[in-house]
Amino acid sequence: MHSHGAHTIHRDHHHFGWDNTNPPVLIVAPGTTVSFECMEASCGVLTADSTVVDLARMQPGKVNPVTGPIHVDGAEPGDALKITVEGFAPSGFGWTANIPGFGLLADQFPDPALHIWKYDAATLQPALFGRHARVPLRPFAGTMGVAPAAPGRHSVVPPRRVGGNLDIRDLSAGTVLYLPVEVAGAMFSVGDTHAAQGDGEVCGTAIESPMTTTLTFDLVKDAQLAMPRFTTPGPVTRHLDGAGYEVTTGVGPDLWQGARAALSGMIDLLVRQHGMLAVEAYMLCSVCGDLRVSEIVDAPNWVVSFYFPRIVFE
Repeated sequence: MHSHGAHTIHRDHHHFGWDNTNPPVLIVAPGTTVSFECMEASCGVLTADSTVVDLARMQPGKVNPVTGPIHVDGAEPGDALKITVEGFAPSGFGWTANIPGFGLLADQFPDPALHIWKYDAATLQPALFGRHARVPLRPFAGTMGVAPAAPGRHSVVPPRRVGGNLDIRDLSAGTVLYLPVEVAGAMFSVGDTHAAQGDGEVCGTAIESPMTTTLTFDLVKDAQLAMPRFTTPGPVTRHLDGAGYEVTTGVGPDLWQGARAALSGMIDLLVRQHGMLAVEAYMLCSVCGDLRVSEIVDAPNWVVSFYFPRIVFE
């Protein structure tokens, strides 16, 4: 089980909760590169042939499976695990859904909805959504994390100090992520791979897509990292910037309500401009639009903006 060479961890080696007693699938030395076969967030319930009725088959306790864990030799509490994202081998299949009770506007969108994506895994050409939208793709892993020191099993859904379901769309190829280590060996797992996502993942899902993730592991001893941090290799929005943006805002004393207002404004705009259903606009915003805090100092009102890339409709 202990190894220095390159390895692939099969999708069968997955788990659904963070638990520092989960036995490691592999023990590696710092400097090792590992490929992980990652399942999509439904754990195989949804396929290229699925329809909206299949959403009801998803089990709350069996979502966001993560592949692993792996034990990194010499990792101790107080260290940082340094993860270099080498790249992704995408599958060509993905899904985006409105899952009742989940998402920033869950109260406004009570009914389930599902969009199945088919994309070119080799070229990653923009993926077709409906008649007139094409979404630029940029694969990343939504969940990368290490085991928490707290005993017991912890849900994979919320992100944590030790990483987990961060859903940071810029954790793509070339990025270097640093995670605080809380237990010996770090016990790292990865999953929830996405073909594309906007900042906010506002409807609760991105382009959920199975793919193989290749990562290289190193240690920063005694880093005393309070929270995850990462470094990108270059620009992060070049795939979306080409034609500018439509932007709506939410202004008021609460960032959550401001985010909801900005998103609602964009959904209304897309429905008017492009004749799509509101739930389609909601899902499209989740896979390619960005929520940004524009101002958080001019009390009592803060500004949240929603940026939608116009290139999607060109």
